Amino acid sequence: MSFDRDTRMEQTHDTARAHDGRNRVVGIALSAVVVAGLLGSGSYTLLEKSEARENGGESRAQDDKSTGTTERERKKLAAEPIADERTWDTTTLTRHHVTTDVKYPMKPPVGGNHNPAWLNCDGLVYEKAVPDVNAVHALEHGAVWVTHSGKASPDDVAGLASRVRSTPYSLMSPYEGQSGAIMLSAWGKQVTVDGADDPRVARFFARYVQGAQTPEPGAPCTGGIDG
Repeated sequence: MSFDRDTRMEQTHDTARAHDGRNRVVGIALSAVVVAGLLGSGSYTLLEKSEARENGGESRAQDDKSTGTTERERKKLAAEPIADERTWDTTTLTRHHVTTDVKYPMKPPVGGNHNPAWLNCDGLVYEKAVPDVNAVHALEHGAVWVTHSGKASPDDVAGLASRVRSTPYSLMSPYEGQSGAIMLSAWGKQVTVDGADDPRVARFFARYVQGAQTPEPGAPCTGGIDG
């Protein structure tokens, strides 16, 4: 009887040890799954941010290639002063998405609340006026917006259109009621130029196409609306 009792006790202990061992294996496996999930999430976030930075860099590289401007020349142009440029305090330029019309304090607007849909700005030239609320969203993504009134000469309009078509993150449209014949706008920045050959045009593009003023660098300029 003593032998049987001891045997049964030893078997019970073996069963308990085996059960504990299985629990440890399951616990380790579950921990590995959780850690892998966390690492995967972190990797995705880092990859997403990295892709956004790369998109901005690629758009700038495409611009440099299409306009025949090297990166060194672009940086040199971006560092040169832009006479008579106007700057707004970006802390006063709100960035809420709204579905109503917005009355902007400047024409064309350089920031503020805007429509959830951005205006496509991948080197597009619009023949008709575009909605301010969608164009402002494009500026938030780092686009430069070229606008012209009826006072601009056809040659200047054609020259600027050629530049825009070869520059990702830029767009162009007519804009009646603006103070100058030709104006360039970015988020919080604006300048009136004398013509397509005005040196400030190249400087403005070099500095502000996906420039440091961009609230959402790397955000797309496609997949929005066409006016």
